Amino acid sequence: MSVTVSVQNLSKRFGGKTVLDGLGLELRRGVTGLLGPNGAGKTTLLRCLVTTLAPDEGSIRALGFDPAEPGQRTELRCRLGYLPQDPGFYPHFTAYELVDYIAILKEITDRGRRRKEVWRVLADVGLTDRAKTKTRKLSGGMRQRLALAQALLGEPQLLVLDEPTVGLDPEQRMQFRALISRLGESRTVLISTHQTEDVAAMCERVVVINNGRALFTGSPLELAAHAAGQVWLGESAPPAERLFWRTANGKYRFLGAHVPGAEPAEPSVEDGYLLLLGQVEQVSA
Repeated sequence: MSVTVSVQNLSKRFGGKTVLDGLGLELRRGVTGLLGPNGAGKTTLLRCLVTTLAPDEGSIRALGFDPAEPGQRTELRCRLGYLPQDPGFYPHFTAYELVDYIAILKEITDRGRRRKEVWRVLADVGLTDRAKTKTRKLSGGMRQRLALAQALLGEPQLLVLDEPTVGLDPEQRMQFRALISRLGESRTVLISTHQTEDVAAMCERVVVINNGRALFTGSPLELAAHAAGQVWLGESAPPAERLFWRTANGKYRFLGAHVPGAEPAEPSVEDGYLLLLGQVEQVSA
């Protein structure tokens, strides 16, 4: 499958702090999850990809366009959808009016086409019954779905989502997974999240970054395999400096070196992620 987004040697600094440090990655059609701790550079990377932030060094090639060139940057913006981590809302707009306004900004100028498109994306996120509700009266989960609706306008070829499942209840999260899985069949979707279960459920690939660099690129199964032979279940708690928790069946689940009496457990994406970052002996639970 051909590369749709190529990032090479990307660097970004804010004052004396380097947020992206020579980062490189490639994206293809399908759903890719972006994992990393707070401050790893995930949001900065996304903002560079969607052209709201210019890198200090390096290059981006997305959907065949170079965003460093003004004309090509405009062409790319017409083909991407972006859900920021903290989307803003006009509190006196209804849900329909807000999405309609964003559609105008996206240059969907034909009124009939725009109306159909607004109703389509509201239906995609399950908000048709809230179309006439003021955004200030929507719940947090509804506002998050409304923000996703505007990102879906125009059938974008590149969809970039920053923490898209924040505020969603379990049923809404399942609906979101179904929607994104369907969209990923025909376009490139990049999701930045802290929810490793979302990555395991719907992402074909995962990229882990920390300190502005890519530490891992591969499938969720390959990330989970990073923890093979280092996940255990025991009848008693391991030493206090180890990361562990008590499971629903009363056993203790922990990562790292074997403890006498413990039995091996199936590793998860979260296990591989924690071990990759070296966080096993930094937190006790």
